[in-house]
Amino acid sequence: MTGHVEERTDPRVAFEAAKLGVWAFLATEVLLFGALFTAYTVFRIQYPQLFYEQHLKLNRILGTVNTLVLISSSLLVALGVNAIRRGKTRFMVICYGATVLLGAVFLCVKYVEWTEEFHKGLYPGTNIFFSLYFMMTGLHGIHVLAGMCVLAYVAVLAHRGRFSESYYTPVELSGLYWHFVDLVWIYLLPLLYLIG
Repeated sequence: MTGHVEERTDPRVAFEAAKLGVWAFLATEVLLFGALFTAYTVFRIQYPQLFYEQHLKLNRILGTVNTLVLISSSLLVALGVNAIRRGKTRFMVICYGATVLLGAVFLCVKYVEWTEEFHKGLYPGTNIFFSLYFMMTGLHGIHVLAGMCVLAYVAVLAHRGRFSESYYTPVELSGLYWHFVDLVWIYLLPLLYLIG
């Protein structure tokens, strides 16, 4: 015996450490989107007429549909996290799978919207409004895609029996990330589509 003592980490401590790590990551994401929101505000103050005229060219119906899609997906994620806490793995997998599908619906609607804008001759670089619009919605779309990949991976692990009511840290943390992605859209909708 060498006197080696095996250290066991308290699951609650591990969960709090992982949660802190995700919050730190989300803080950097807030800074990234915060910089874009700040740029939007500065340019909107400088060019109020341009921003008013250009925002009228966006498809509010598709923007609203996408908002409903993401709100529904957030509800499903919350139901999934609640399910795994109660040991209902199968329902959690269904909720996360449905969320991934709703994420795909969101991206498809955004593709239709962007295609419509391209046909109107509206591209990144058309003017400052559309440069910011494509940058912000494109970056958000990348985050949606990343979130879909993470949720799908967690759902596969859950299906394989990796999580239970006693251990579900990745389920909760991936859900936290998805809620952040949805929250960003909740800010983008009024800024880009509604404020005239």
